[in-house]
Amino acid sequence: MSTLVIEGGQRLSGSVEVEGNKNAALPILAACLLTTEECVLTNVPRISDVEVMARLILDLGGHVEGIGSTTLRVRCPDVVKHEPDGALVGRLRGSVLLLGPLLARRGRAHLAPPGGDFPARRTIGTHLEALLAMGARNVAGPGHILETPHGLQPTSIYLYEASVTGTETALLAAAAANGVTEIRHAACEPHVVELCLFLQQLGVGMTGAGTSTIRVEGGGPLHGAEHQLWGDYIEAGSWAVVAAVTGGEIQVRGARTEDIEVIAAVLKRMKIECAMDGDVFCVHRSRPHAAGRITTGLWPGFPSDMVSLVTVLATQCEGQTLVHDWLYELRLFALEQLSSMSADLFLCDPHRIIVSGPRRLRGRPLDSRDLRSGMALIAAGLAADGQSRLAPLETVERGYGRLVERLQGLGARVAKVA
Repeated sequence: MSTLVIEGGQRLSGSVEVEGNKNAALPILAACLLTTEECVLTNVPRISDVEVMARLILDLGGHVEGIGSTTLRVRCPDVVKHEPDGALVGRLRGSVLLLGPLLARRGRAHLAPPGGDFPARRTIGTHLEALLAMGARNVAGPGHILETPHGLQPTSIYLYEASVTGTETALLAAAAANGVTEIRHAACEPHVVELCLFLQQLGVGMTGAGTSTIRVEGGGPLHGAEHQLWGDYIEAGSWAVVAAVTGGEIQVRGARTEDIEVIAAVLKRMKIECAMDGDVFCVHRSRPHAAGRITTGLWPGFPSDMVSLVTVLATQCEGQTLVHDWLYELRLFALEQLSSMSADLFLCDPHRIIVSGPRRLRGRPLDSRDLRSGMALIAAGLAADGQSRLAPLETVERGYGRLVERLQGLGARVAKVA
């Protein structure tokens, strides 16, 4: 495992370009298993989560060219087994997205418990309920074992929660079910819409993408497709916070205006001067002020993936901010480390934290317990006086490609050590 050594106190500035959305790349790669023809994906993020998914496809008998680059060529003429490598599955929560394609191609799927952030708290109940509604049945055994003795069946289903990966699991299975499937209380996030677009390119009939009701006409012949991934708006927002928290300025290229506005709206409430200039998200040097209250929400609400970063930004704001993440409690627990950096925090409960600022932070050793809070703690280390050491860096590299190189390019004094 690697450690990121951070010498704080540097004002970051410059330009950075984001690659494709991690949360779209994973389900789209899983969708490539549905067709025997070649799919070409460009603007693929060069991150470890994508590499793990690509290697899972290889393990199942597919062919993937270009791993580690921004262009992947995927061919799956044969899927040779129904049980993906358990060690790889244990590294990636997104491996749950393989269930639908495996049931479509093999009639059976055996998945070890998926890994990733908070595996003990983030269940896949919504995913399994959707698959059972489409004709799958449980088989006794370790992990998750499903089979479809009569194939995947079209259905009408209401998702108990508007889970992003739960919706994507239902979409991938519905694409192979012969008939019309209606998914209600579907997630509306841009990466769900992007998966719908890709499935349409494969030949799946689809209406309602971006709304809470999606109708899928599945079961027809599927062909290959080429697709350029949309820019990762969460990564764009992360770079914006890194600049703002250090008193710097940045130009971020690659994110779509309609995606970044949900983040920009909160930054503007914190008096961060920011705006889209053409296809560039510009953040200017600002004097941040407390926003009063920031609450996460389902799309188009403020994304939970950004809550850790804005909590760190709130430590540099004048006044008090209540941050409320009703989705995931462990994100805020991971930020308790900020207290020993001299941040003024009051953890009300697992979902709410009050931040008073501004406070001069002090460097210290930091523990990256999950992807997003890990990036937030890097931002805190960059704003702090003195040295911080964050480990393991690999947790953050799951979602941020070429992280050290790009931080250095913005003027950060950071180094990766074993």
